[in-house]
Amino acid sequence: DYDGLIAGTEEITENVIKKAKNLKIISRVGVGLDSVNLNAAKENKIVVTFTPDAPGPAVAELTIGLIIGLLRKVHLSNIMMHKGKWNRFFGKRIAECTIGIIGAGKIGTRVLRRIAAFGTPKIYVNDIHPNLELNREFKLEWVEKNKIFTEADVISIHVPLTQITYNMINKNQINLMKENSIIINTSRGGIVNEKDLFQALKSSKIGGAAIDVFEKEPYTGEL
Repeated sequence: DYDGLIAGTEEITENVIKKAKNLKIISRVGVGLDSVNLNAAKENKIVVTFTPDAPGPAVAELTIGLIIGLLRKVHLSNIMMHKGKWNRFFGKRIAECTIGIIGAGKIGTRVLRRIAAFGTPKIYVNDIHPNLELNREFKLEWVEKNKIFTEADVISIHVPLTQITYNMINKNQINLMKENSIIINTSRGGIVNEKDLFQALKSSKIGGAAIDVFEKEPYTGEL
């Protein structure tokens, strides 16, 4: 019965669209449109829009929080305290790390802006369409993804989910990473292979991971 839909990340399938006889517009809260069947929407003359800036500040702040949490082992200290154990964890400062950002769009740029404030000496960036104007604001090195996987201490993912980015980070890329490196994914589930990540964490192949998004949500699995 509705003319407009304000959508989150729920799947809006062809079946849903066919049943929404009066629907004229779908507005996504956020950037990604991977949850909407765009072909079905077009066939049914439904306009699909998104809000590119709406989640940006929150996602960027969450990303920084997750980076600090992993580097300083905040969550581990908390877990140990609740178990009645007194452990001293020695973490690492952001300013001591080589940072790798994959995806320098609206959210990736916000993360860059916040990371730079920590005085990070080396920031590697990869994007399918490099925005070289950012070099006026930041001291960046535009590099291939493999250089980020090989050399970065912190790798943060900010790309949309597409056929190209699906399973973009699997055991092949993880095997390039340093033992103490950490990976952050606040973009989309399916970009990091969850089974390969679990095996890497279980075998201490990498230092840690903070994952805010999963291929199927609510998440159930080994992670």
